[in-house]
Amino acid sequence: MNENPTFLTKVGQIIKRIFHFIAPYWAKLWRWLKAINHRFQIVRFVILIGLLLVLITTSYYTIKVKTANIGGMKQSLQTTTAIYDANGQKAGSLYSQKGNYVELDQISDNIENAVISTEDRSFYQNCGFSIKGIGRAFVGKLLNRYAGGGSTITQQLAKNALLTQVQTLSRKVEELFYAIEITNKYSKSDILAMYLNNSYFGYGVWGVQDASRRYFGKDASDVTLSEAATLAAMLRSPSFYNPIDHMDNAISRRNLVLSLMKDNHKITEGQMKQARATSLALKDTYYQEDGYKFPYYFDAVISEAIDRYGLKEEDVMNRGLKIYTSLDQNYQQQMQTTFKNDTLFPKNAADGTIVQGASVAVDPKTGAVQAVVGGRGEHVFRGYNRATQIKRQPGSSIKPLAVYAPALQAGYHYDSLLSDKLQDFGSNKYRPENVDNVYRNEVPMYDALAQSMNVPAVWLLDKIGVSRGVKSVENFGVTVHKNDQNLALALGGLSTGVSPMQMAKAYTTFANDGNIANQTSFITKIVDASGKVLVNNTANKNHRILSEKVSQEMTSMLLGVFSAGSGMSAKPYGYTVAGKTGSTEVPDSYGYGTKDQWIVGYTPDIVVATWIGFDKTNQNHFLVGTSANGVAPVFKAVMENILPYTARTDFSETSAQQMVQQNGQEGHSGRWFGHVSENIQNGFEEAGKTLGEWYNDAKGLFGQ
Repeated sequence: MNENPTFLTKVGQIIKRIFHFIAPYWAKLWRWLKAINHRFQIVRFVILIGLLLVLITTSYYTIKVKTANIGGMKQSLQTTTAIYDANGQKAGSLYSQKGNYVELDQISDNIENAVISTEDRSFYQNCGFSIKGIGRAFVGKLLNRYAGGGSTITQQLAKNALLTQVQTLSRKVEELFYAIEITNKYSKSDILAMYLNNSYFGYGVWGVQDASRRYFGKDASDVTLSEAATLAAMLRSPSFYNPIDHMDNAISRRNLVLSLMKDNHKITEGQMKQARATSLALKDTYYQEDGYKFPYYFDAVISEAIDRYGLKEEDVMNRGLKIYTSLDQNYQQQMQTTFKNDTLFPKNAADGTIVQGASVAVDPKTGAVQAVVGGRGEHVFRGYNRATQIKRQPGSSIKPLAVYAPALQAGYHYDSLLSDKLQDFGSNKYRPENVDNVYRNEVPMYDALAQSMNVPAVWLLDKIGVSRGVKSVENFGVTVHKNDQNLALALGGLSTGVSPMQMAKAYTTFANDGNIANQTSFITKIVDASGKVLVNNTANKNHRILSEKVSQEMTSMLLGVFSAGSGMSAKPYGYTVAGKTGSTEVPDSYGYGTKDQWIVGYTPDIVVATWIGFDKTNQNHFLVGTSANGVAPVFKAVMENILPYTARTDFSETSAQQMVQQNGQEGHSGRWFGHVSENIQNGFEEAGKTLGEWYNDAKGLFGQ
């Protein structure tokens, strides 16, 4: 029994000895510190530094809140971000932390009293902040503990409407300054109304009006004392105290709120007991209009606002913006309806995986996106938009960009004769094959393009030079990786791939007389809740990459794709369109089929690019057959549904096939041009043995 006291006595003696040992040294140190302080005024310097830091911090946060649009906060909370179409008509809304806004006189006094008694009893007396709350947050941060709690209603409003939910000391200080500014700008009634309309009540419901509808089937002005206390109880933790999922928790918390209301002299003892004895009758009459009716288009608008113009997602969703776009609601609705028609698409894979697809419609004059669908099946908010995000090989749809347009620029003509012999190219013996395995010795250019023959395209790219083809493709807005700069480019050999948006933009060149838009875009203007213009993109610009003559000659050939070529099955009934088909083959071991199928078509009024395929291609997931029973029905339906809403402007060009017929013999209109081209080529071939060998070696470098 005496061992422990003896031990403590020994410990005490040791500590006493240590103290006696260091005491003289400590005294000397203290005297030295006093002398140093007396000489250099260290304490005053530290105080000065501290005051300076306080001044800097105060100035920083004061400037920050003064430059924030606090005066427009109520307006932004009252309004949802709206999206307008190209005609200035409202097309939908973006819903996030927004409910149906009601003023304080439309909210029951029971709710007001319950919330004030629970959240901030001094609400009508304080200046927007609580010294106790700030102090508790500061101490909690120092002790590395939860720093929340104690915030006034005004501070909570600042946090919910203007700041993040991250609990940090700096955010607490920022919250304080915003609360002061809010108090200076708004009346207490406005502050309480904004708080109640911007609070979350669970089940995706924001605001006390929608919460009253969701849980009790009545307006916020009509709730009873018991119901009001229940709503106030949910503010602490909606997921834990909502009466749908946790009735016992909700009643327990309700009863506590009623007690707090009695303690705050808002109700009597009798009213508290009567309300506690009341059961909660739940009824749901809440309805939220689905303003997100064009999901892929609205997704793209949000992404463009964030990625191109630097807005934050929470600002786009919650600040009551007006976003004006190039949307054509008729085009968009028709495109969505088409993609919901499963009969137009190939059958699902054996495991149920659906064939995906995407389509985009662009104004060829401006590059403005008028409609977009980024996939099939269930839409995910800001999920994968295949129209703008996929990167897939374009197949033969690249031929006009990489081969035929630059060939026309180099002096060839639409009826120049091209070689169609099975042959090797380059030192590595690259040997392309026609899909039908039929070879015609030589064919006119327009026929090679219309029938999507592979050998003539590769032969022609070899003649004009791969570098010319690469430059052309990049002029159309498609980057060609160094490893792809070879003859396989003629058949769409791009390792990085392209998106339907990129292909639509490229083909606007042919529909707009050789001019390509500087960029495709969804947004034309963004205006905030106060009327300030944040973005102005109304001056869409383009630049020329082809002469008008070359562009028109390309259109003449591309008209033949749908009138007499590979796109005949995709031709919309009753309409004339130009464009190109494309597909990429799967390995022979898979069977007969393709990986990607494309059609890019246009009229003078619109360009539409459509793609279908599986997200991941393998032996069990590929498109069986050809584009005739794959992408063709989809593209045809999209065009037949959209074109009636266009201006229906006629082409000024006629198809190359018609031009040949009108001239009486094939190639007549371009015979002299063809001879010039042939003479130029012969000149190169006769330039000498050494030059010829160098030229062949150079060509070999660009082999597949």
